[in-house]
Amino acid sequence: MTDFALVRHGETDWNLARRIQGRTDIPLNETGRAQATATGRSLAAEPWDLVVASPLDRAAETARLVAAELGLGAPLLDERFVERDYGAAEGMEWHEVERRWPDGDVPGREPRERVAERVIPALVELAAARPGARIVVVSHGGAIRSALETVSPDEAHGVIRNGSVHRFRHDDAGLALVAFDAV
Repeated sequence: MTDFALVRHGETDWNLARRIQGRTDIPLNETGRAQATATGRSLAAEPWDLVVASPLDRAAETARLVAAELGLGAPLLDERFVERDYGAAEGMEWHEVERRWPDGDVPGREPRERVAERVIPALVELAAARPGARIVVVSHGGAIRSALETVSPDEAHGVIRNGSVHRFRHDDAGLALVAFDAV
């Protein structure tokens, strides 16, 4: 059995402005750094073995701050945990996207199923390589949402806040959601 804490990166200025970041590499702001440190402190109440992160700066920095609070070394970076590609919507505010593409058909946007096709196998591979480990994975809202909707499609999941923690477990039955937004 392998336990995972999927953490959404800390806040960026684009999060604050409600702009879609996608693969655009926006750094954490001071609030985001504080969120990352606070998340790390909360997770430090339990033992963790490894931190893995998306290589985008906002996730990688969050992971470094979390790892420091956990007393762990530098996080491993894994491309499979990058954010969803939002295509033509990147850099826009959410209301603008809804106005321009009311049917949700945004040119160039990566389908949520394709995001899940890289995130879920990455988690399963980590579990297979490190059975019994407790692993923190720092990623992005779209990537975490894709995992949630794949693993527990019948549950309604709320907002994935910056710095939030979502618990998953992998065992012989597969990958399961243990808790949404719970340290």
